[in-house]
Amino acid sequence: MLTILALASVVLLGIVPQQSEAIVIYTGWERHALVGSDIRLSCSFFSWRWTSDDVTFSWSYRPDGARDAISIFHYTGGAPYVDNKGPFRDRLEFVGNPGRRDGSILLKNLDYGDNGTFTCDAKNPPDIVGRASSVRLLVFEKVPIQAGVITGSIIGAVLGLLLLIVVIYYLMRFLVARRVFNLSVSKHGKKGKGKEGSQQRQ
Repeated sequence: MLTILALASVVLLGIVPQQSEAIVIYTGWERHALVGSDIRLSCSFFSWRWTSDDVTFSWSYRPDGARDAISIFHYTGGAPYVDNKGPFRDRLEFVGNPGRRDGSILLKNLDYGDNGTFTCDAKNPPDIVGRASSVRLLVFEKVPIQAGVITGSIIGAVLGLLLLIVVIYYLMRFLVARRVFNLSVSKHGKKGKGKEGSQQRQ
């Protein structure tokens, strides 16, 4: 009887599918680009499983001011599919490497109308449970002034600190050399006075 129960347990355990585990998806937080330029939007994931042949990536896009997102790209069955009616139908290229868990896309010839939120979702069966990750794209005609000011301030502060260190270094060298020179002159002066005194006594 015990043998029968044991065999039954093994059979049931073999029938029950493997439990899926969580998958963690990564994208950037915010990307900046210039009008007319290209930009790569990265998407990768962490999974305890080996990379499955059935791995999938999906990208959706929600324009600034819009409530709903639209699907713009999907990778499944080893092949990429770009939405042929969306705003990026002629400007989106898949540049990822699914075997390395990379589902990145390249957006070309950016315009102001491309500002919005891009969301990447990935599945690595049996790991299919996870939260999609989003990155916001901001397109500018020029580099943002704030970013330029901050960068310039940092560079200026670093250069100023280096200049101050150089000035202090040479000032210390000058003071040390001057003190050595004064001590040398004082020493030679004492010797000269000693010789004159001995000559007068003679």
